[in-house]
Amino acid sequence: QVQLVESGGGLVQAGGSLRLSCAASRSIFSFNAMGWYRQAPGKQRELVARITNRGSTNYTDSVKGRCTVSRDMTKNTVDLQLNSLKPEDTAIYYCNAVVLRLGAPREEYWGQGTQVTVSS
Repeated sequence: QVQLVESGGGLVQAGGSLRLSCAASRSIFSFNAMGWYRQAPGKQRELVARITNRGSTNYTDSVKGRCTVSRDMTKNTVDLQLNSLKPEDTAIYYCNAVVLRLGAPREEYWGQGTQVTVSS
């Protein structure tokens, strides 16, 4: 069973920065993609940023220019650097990993989430 463990959340003032980290229990290269999602109270979970096993990245429009997703293959971690934080970035942030194999069901794993709170 794959485990994803997030860390780095907390309380920060608007305009500040946070770095979230997701540690995987196995090689992150085994995943087709890893990403960060967030869910604010009363809202649906949404993709924030994703990085594929080829290193391609994509971001949701609301964080473009303020956010960077990166990975460390030696540590099996995927990080999310959040800058210029806004109160609307307040949410629980979840790490996600996906495995796609031809002829096999999609495998998807989630971390337990880490709270990010941005005060105005």
